[in-house]
Amino acid sequence: MAETDTQHSLTSLLCTEERDFLIRNNGEQVKVEEVEGKIVGLYFSAHWCPPCSTFTPVLSEVYTKLVANGDFEIVLVSDEKSFEEYHNIMPWLALPFSDKQAKEKLDQEFDVEDIPTLIFLDQKCKTISTDGVSIIVDYGAEAYPFSKERLAELKAEEEAIRLSQSLNSLLVSPDRDFVIGNGDKKVPILELVGKTVCLYFSADWCYKCRVFTPKLIQFYNDLKSRGEELEILFISSDQDTESFQEYFGSMPWLALPYGDKKANYLERYFEIEGIPTLIVLGSDGKTLQTEAVELVMDHGVEVYPFTKEKLDELKAKEEIIRAAQTMESLLVSDERDFVITNSGEKVPVSELTGKTVGLYFSAHWCPPCRGFTPKLVQVYNKLKENGEAFEIVFLSSDNDQEAFEEYYASMPWLALPFGDKVKEDLSRYFSIKGIPSLVIVGPDGKTVTTDARNLLSVHGAKAYPFTDARLVELEKEMEVAAKKYPKEIKSDLHEHSLNLIQRKAYICDGWCQEEGSASS
Repeated sequence: MAETDTQHSLTSLLCTEERDFLIRNNGEQVKVEEVEGKIVGLYFSAHWCPPCSTFTPVLSEVYTKLVANGDFEIVLVSDEKSFEEYHNIMPWLALPFSDKQAKEKLDQEFDVEDIPTLIFLDQKCKTISTDGVSIIVDYGAEAYPFSKERLAELKAEEEAIRLSQSLNSLLVSPDRDFVIGNGDKKVPILELVGKTVCLYFSADWCYKCRVFTPKLIQFYNDLKSRGEELEILFISSDQDTESFQEYFGSMPWLALPYGDKKANYLERYFEIEGIPTLIVLGSDGKTLQTEAVELVMDHGVEVYPFTKEKLDELKAKEEIIRAAQTMESLLVSDERDFVITNSGEKVPVSELTGKTVGLYFSAHWCPPCRGFTPKLVQVYNKLKENGEAFEIVFLSSDNDQEAFEEYYASMPWLALPFGDKVKEDLSRYFSIKGIPSLVIVGPDGKTVTTDARNLLSVHGAKAYPFTDARLVELEKEMEVAAKKYPKEIKSDLHEHSLNLIQRKAYICDGWCQEEGSASS
């Protein structure tokens, strides 16, 4: 909701001909005129709304700090069915539940579409901001009186902090100069100064976090065993204390106390858009990396200490490795020089040399994988029937040997033995972010494409051998074919005529602008 300069009157906004009061959660009536001359927050909220349930305690803390000044008030505006129960947890005033007309008038006046919404009005009942929720989450009571000038001051203060960033400026608050370890041990932030510190934004409810956390634990333990000056600080986005404690209990590092206001500050400061996120601070407290999750996934402990020099070194090393890439360098390990068939036969990796090989990252527990595998089987069988020198090697992400064997039984190609460490190495090497993924390696052992799944979905067996030259040919074939399609078609599935806009894509020539294809 955009900020506005609209002038209001509290009486016209909150009163009706029958009512000139608001109510407290004990039923006491408070004349609206008693709120005149104060900064007022109109809080549109409901108990059934999860974001409201999360935000209300935050707002309560801010309210408690500000209301003692005597010039601030909040008014709940809600059609919550259990209104009294919901209002009972709030220390502020409310529009009476029975006054549906007044609530509807406020919804329309401020164009309220989503909740929670918090509108701030100044002492003259002029709208200060319609984005009060974000202001409270970002700045808390420090944002008072919520004016443009105060927000500008806070942003200027943040910029000054960035210029002189240190562990203390990031982590210390007026009421806390420590972080915690498991068992509620308090660790002074002073003990972290001079170390490489990683800020780990994560939560137990986040699947990607639960996948990454064990890898980060291994990373942390390996470096600590080497005596490296490294620490990790968990910054929780969990939804309750119990979840935080259970999740943090699995971690060998430190954490901000659950619910600490610095967590919101750090999320805003580092512009965290999703989790897991790993921010790396150097020994001087300055930011080294803001996307270290991928670095840890791709390089493991080799990426430490995350400096530009280390990343340049890894990049140069990787270029040398890729230039010398062969089928053997990809698939052979110190313990194994073969792949297997689903009957258990061992096939030397050397027999794949000179062939186009697909490395298929997949798992039975993954629904998209189970949907794609039959299509891949069809393409594989078609290419084999055509006598093409093509092979596929399955790299499993299944959870156990039994699941691997059951899934692999549906595949006519080769595989790495289940649990082989080369699979994880190749996942990092090819930056596999999700499954199913299909990487194509050419007859010379060099990577042709890491996006073969999409190529097969579009072109099927015609995509073989997946080279740029072949894709150019397919583009030309599609352009030629598109010239034969009618410029306009009628469909029983749609009331308007459909016009050709590109290749086989058609769009309605009526008002609805719906798209279709030549086949639908």
